[in-house]
Amino acid sequence: MNETKPVAEIRNLRVEVDGRAIVDGVNLRVVPGTITALVGASGSGKTTTGLALLGEYPEGARVTGDVHAPDGLVGYVPQHPAAVLNPARRTGALLRDIARTQVRHLPRRDRRAAVHERVLRALSSAQVPDAGTMLRRHPDQLSGGQQQRVVLAQALLLGARVVVADEPTTGQDALTKRGIVEQLAAVAREGIAVVLLSHDLDVVRALADEVLVMQDGHVAESGPAERLWRAPRHPWTAELLAAASTTTRIEPAAEGDVVLRTGHLIARHGRTAVVRTPPLVLRAGECLAVVGRSGSGKTTLARCLAGLHRDHDGEILLDGVPLPRSLRNRTRRQLASVQYVFQDAAAAFDEHRPVLQQVARTAVRLRGVAEPDALAEALTTLAALGLADDLVCRRPGWLSGGELQRAALARALLARPRVLICDEITSGLDTVTRRGILDTLAGLVRDRGDLSLVLVTHDPATAALATRIAVLEAGALVEEGPARQLLTAPRHAFGVRLLETVARDRPRGRVPE
Repeated sequence: MNETKPVAEIRNLRVEVDGRAIVDGVNLRVVPGTITALVGASGSGKTTTGLALLGEYPEGARVTGDVHAPDGLVGYVPQHPAAVLNPARRTGALLRDIARTQVRHLPRRDRRAAVHERVLRALSSAQVPDAGTMLRRHPDQLSGGQQQRVVLAQALLLGARVVVADEPTTGQDALTKRGIVEQLAAVAREGIAVVLLSHDLDVVRALADEVLVMQDGHVAESGPAERLWRAPRHPWTAELLAAASTTTRIEPAAEGDVVLRTGHLIARHGRTAVVRTPPLVLRAGECLAVVGRSGSGKTTLARCLAGLHRDHDGEILLDGVPLPRSLRNRTRRQLASVQYVFQDAAAAFDEHRPVLQQVARTAVRLRGVAEPDALAEALTTLAALGLADDLVCRRPGWLSGGELQRAALARALLARPRVLICDEITSGLDTVTRRGILDTLAGLVRDRGDLSLVLVTHDPATAALATRIAVLEAGALVEEGPARQLLTAPRHAFGVRLLETVARDRPRGRVPE
């Protein structure tokens, strides 16, 4: 790594909460024009270390060590971008407010044009397509990937010398991910230091100059990315790499009864049709993966099925009975039967109540289970997903993004649904946890027999879990068929481009067995 003066530095950082060290002895040297990646499992301390560069720590934390960022502003692109976007304001207004702070030195007559130019340049640099449309939309009308790119544009507008990117490719398809990889590389070439917090080892290998592998708050191993990939020295690094090469599949079973059926579906945002699909059928014991680029309409389609997006035409039937378009009009049985696990798990929890209570509440409210029994069932389900009792008794703010995602899955499972809709639930997880979640989902389908999955994903490796795949592009269903066929010999041009991008970006080095 370049030995020039660091733009930011952390020395022997220890962050302790309630007597437990969540980061201990971490050192980090951030040099202009380079990319330093922190990888590891959810809860390993990556985000705590990255936020330390912004001077932000968990509430009540005891902090020792030195953190210096002397040369200017540190920008932050969070894992859950919706949390930093004002839902009441259009994207254009949010970005123009930031841009105005950068042009105050100009004569008044020149400011408006300068603001417009800066906003468009930032959106282009952040790989945001169709900027005119994007500027008119509110944050809740954007996909998770689109929100992520808007927040990156905000950081670029601020002119940061250091950008802390927390899972910047989370929830994005391979084509869009490649654009973000190129953008972050371009940011580094301009002399900006990038601290990349990521579970995506392909992205880390493509971008990072230096990698810190974190485990339980410590740096287990550090070194150049290429060396770590080819010759890991720590067992945890080897385990992360091995999990990345493992594929989980649900084998097609005998054709089950139709559980969910749609008519010709047209979903709208305001007056704009954003999804148009022909009739779809979901059978018992089947997993349908809905894939496509960020903004292709995957999440909108899934939200229609769950009653979370009611502005649509076309019936949705559960066991042959029409479902009300709005969640509020569905019966308890209907609510329990179709459960939705959100991509942004943090936004789906009440920050003031313990996670365990919120998970158990599903069984109480939708199945009429007594509270003591619901708590016991919740603990068992959470433990099966790798969440310890002491952790889930805390409020959501104490859990990492990956831990909250597993808690959200547990909450949905306590409803004992017929249809489980999972919206990019593995996109922010490390390879080991991701494999565990997919194994859990496959086991649920295999063991229950009557459970059907709708898996919204941008990732072909995750879509490989499915028995059938539907491909969306620009809101239209462009291809549908058996998963093995679409993942090996897609007919539509988009599927071909997607697989070519994945194959091109996959590392060619040997992954440890």
